Amino acid sequence: MSRSLTARQQNVYDFIVKTMNELGYPPTRAEISRALGFKSPNAAEEHLRALERKGAIKVIRGTSRGIRLPAQEPEAANEEGLNEPVQGLPIIGEVAAGSPILAAEHIDRYCPLPPEYFTPRADYLLRVRGLSMKDAGILEGDLLAVHRTERIRDGQIVVARLEDEVTVKRFHRQGHVVTLEAENPDFAPLEVDLRHDPLEIEGIGVGVIRGGSGQAL
Repeated sequence: MSRSLTARQQNVYDFIVKTMNELGYPPTRAEISRALGFKSPNAAEEHLRALERKGAIKVIRGTSRGIRLPAQEPEAANEEGLNEPVQGLPIIGEVAAGSPILAAEHIDRYCPLPPEYFTPRADYLLRVRGLSMKDAGILEGDLLAVHRTERIRDGQIVVARLEDEVTVKRFHRQGHVVTLEAENPDFAPLEVDLRHDPLEIEGIGVGVIRGGSGQAL
């Protein structure tokens, strides 16, 4: 950071870091306002601009969760050692049963966004099927930006592989039982007993591109 922060700016910065560490994506202005007792999201926006001026964060205009932490970017290198093609982020469509999610045959095309557009950096975009996550703002046809990691925290939105099916759900674990919850009351949660049911986590959701149009949320 180029300059020291005021106490209030530090509170905002700490909340951003906490949210990103716990959920894998930054908070919205409204979430910052509620958590810190601001009267309106405009107050949060003013603090974000001040933090950006001081070099503590980077703000991506026109997105509700467009906050990046420059201090964490050196640590955000791809843990899997994968190199993105020069075309941008691969967009994954239908995933064939039993095959790696980033297999060449699954890539529909590439989106000209750098991985660092999202925090943590995205490794690929997964085209969403169905409305099971609609109450989380993830709709049919959207592109979910996914960061490949095995470090999952309770409550994060994950891309999970259940035998031959890949699904997007909210992750909860209690002992040896994992519950994959939909964000739509019309869909029942999926329970996985890790003692005898296979479960692989392909990554965590770190952002959404509405309808595959390139408008990130």
